[in-house]
Amino acid sequence: MPGESTSGGPLVWFNARGKPVRVCLIGCGRVGQWLLRAFAGSAEQLASRYGFRPVVVGIATARHGLISSAAGLDLPTLLDLVEAGRPLTEHPGSRQWPVLEGMGAIDAEVLVEVTASPAADGEPGVSHMRAALQRGLAVVTSNKWPVALHGLELVQLARSNGVTLRAEATVMSGTPVLSTLTEGLAGARPTALRGILNATSNFILSDMRRDASYAEALATAQRVGLAERHPTADVEGYDAVAKLMILAGLVFGAQLRVDQVLRQGITGLDRQALEAAASVGARIRPLATLDAAELGQPGSLTARVQPVALGPDDPLAGIDDARNAVVCRAEPLGEVTIIGPGAGLALAGQGVLADLIATARQRSSSAGRMCMASPDA
Repeated sequence: MPGESTSGGPLVWFNARGKPVRVCLIGCGRVGQWLLRAFAGSAEQLASRYGFRPVVVGIATARHGLISSAAGLDLPTLLDLVEAGRPLTEHPGSRQWPVLEGMGAIDAEVLVEVTASPAADGEPGVSHMRAALQRGLAVVTSNKWPVALHGLELVQLARSNGVTLRAEATVMSGTPVLSTLTEGLAGARPTALRGILNATSNFILSDMRRDASYAEALATAQRVGLAERHPTADVEGYDAVAKLMILAGLVFGAQLRVDQVLRQGITGLDRQALEAAASVGARIRPLATLDAAELGQPGSLTARVQPVALGPDDPLAGIDDARNAVVCRAEPLGEVTIIGPGAGLALAGQGVLADLIATARQRSSSAGRMCMASPDA
């Protein structure tokens, strides 16, 4: 049948505008597994609608290191191993490497980094991304803290090596914020930004406005899967700080440190505070803001994450529950508002997938027309 490999390897397609995208996936947690299922279950749709045929030539986990196959790893086999809790090294015909060594040895074109590196230093994610970019691999990631702490460095490294860094899923999950503000508004000058960037905090405040106590609202958020068992990163504002730092770096061109962002969480709020705001027609939202004191001077950014009472005419006042939103002021356009869901496994996976498709299109646009072939052609 068309596209079938005659070598006995996995199915590989060449689309009319470029070659298959050879992917190295680092991280096989929830987002990594979602991507593998999307690659396997939606292969025909991805190919026919987007001309996108990923070939996973390497996959890495903290436990097993990196396994690879030049012909491409078999996705159903990988998923069966993950679901059975068995080592990925049991994949037939694969080779095992230390992660960084394997990244330097395999023939990949795009690194997909979907681990969850901590806020202290963004490691090991930032080292994975640096190594990939230095080798000329494009990078797609959902890993917030490496981009928050080192975003400008990574962008400059990507540019110097003629590849792209895309991180849509790091802010508002699958809602296209970064691509809109960096590509859709290309040529405009951002001067200020306000947003609701943490779905958990916004859900809790929305529930409290409906007569729940903080403890009850948090328990509901945990029950529906929005809040972690230990929700400090969300309710104390650290998650929003990371996202605001990413926006500062990738949209405003300013690399912020964590201590440059004024941070206040929502744990000190009670129903009385919300009722007092409501009595004057306002709603308290977990707001993140960037403000450039001098137009065209990105180093002058003021950054804050804190609960703020917003009047009824504010477009962010009506953003309830797990929805997020960003209002960006840019010259000469004025204010642009982006609203969408801000959390969820499928949304994060969708953000990564959209970035992968965009990366593939960019690469294939300069690759010329190619024909169908097997992995060994």
